[in-house]
Amino acid sequence: MEKDNMESAKSTLTREAPSHTAADAKLQVAMVGCGGISEHYMRALAGIGRVAVVAAVDVREDTLAHFQQRHHVAQGFSDYKKMLSSIHPDVVCVCTPNLLHAPVSIAALEAGAHVITEKPMALSPDECELMIKTARQMKRKLGVGFQYRFHPATQMLKRAADMGQFGPVMLVRCQAMRRRGMPNWGVFGQKKLQGGGPLIDIGVHVMEMAHYVMGSPRPIHASGNIWTFAGNRPNDVPCMWPGWNWQSHDIEDLAVGQIRFDNGAVMQVEASFIAHIEKDQWNFQLSGSRGGAAWDPPQIFTNHAGTMVNITPAYLPTMDFDGLFTAKLENFVQAVLDDAPLEAPAEAGLAIQEMIDGIYRSAAAGREVDIPAR
Repeated sequence: MEKDNMESAKSTLTREAPSHTAADAKLQVAMVGCGGISEHYMRALAGIGRVAVVAAVDVREDTLAHFQQRHHVAQGFSDYKKMLSSIHPDVVCVCTPNLLHAPVSIAALEAGAHVITEKPMALSPDECELMIKTARQMKRKLGVGFQYRFHPATQMLKRAADMGQFGPVMLVRCQAMRRRGMPNWGVFGQKKLQGGGPLIDIGVHVMEMAHYVMGSPRPIHASGNIWTFAGNRPNDVPCMWPGWNWQSHDIEDLAVGQIRFDNGAVMQVEASFIAHIEKDQWNFQLSGSRGGAAWDPPQIFTNHAGTMVNITPAYLPTMDFDGLFTAKLENFVQAVLDDAPLEAPAEAGLAIQEMIDGIYRSAAAGREVDIPAR
């Protein structure tokens, strides 16, 4: 499922998307970062109808020019600070490499804009905390691009958890594993720009879904290990994205971790771009005192009438990658315009970043580490 989404993210760069105009729009939006992920934002925003993308920012001249021409965005900038002082947008969408999520978001918030930033929220919990503090001071909305919590399967399991279907959750297992799926575009292999590898890039999605469903308990301890064994060498195996830049590759290929929460629950995490497994895995499973569940395929495991039963939904709506983006951006627009609750608030981004940071710190230290309360 996740592989198809990523392939869609690349293939959609060749398709035309609707244009945006400022006429009668309630929210003036600026896009900071015009790479592949921004295309999903543009198609989603085009269908919402309460916004207009009025400015774009990218340090790459050719990327910026192509984006402006493609989407009929009149104002283009190479410097986001100049854009903020010139345009004064209502909303800023941050679609940059991870290194810039915090500085761009903070600058936009200080300029009076509401912000939705792509995942991960930032490179460290301290950055996340500063972003949240700035948003509160400026009385602006700050959302995180956790679109998978809007997936119908996630929503089904969240409703079941809220109804007490699972009882207290004791164990969650998260898997974001590719057999050989190292991205060969962007800066995914550079730790200084991304903060890490598959754990922070794809593990973050499955972790946030699971944490959301289990009720968002506070993480208190982390342990983990990481390995680099293939991405930093020439690839001689045919795969879906060959030819990545192995010479600049300094991220992990495989991360394994465990998080302990203040309610006694445990989350186990496996994330990899390159793993010798049968097939790609994009899933989480949970086990509670009254029942359990899996995300893919969505099922609930419990007892009924003195019998162990597996409950499979007779119907769930289908939602592709663009549909997920539409759902998360609709929620963000409603939060800004109507003061609706944010389904993916900054506090959720901070909690996930604490877990990711804890696993990386544990791997470096060779022991379990504490996750301090904030």
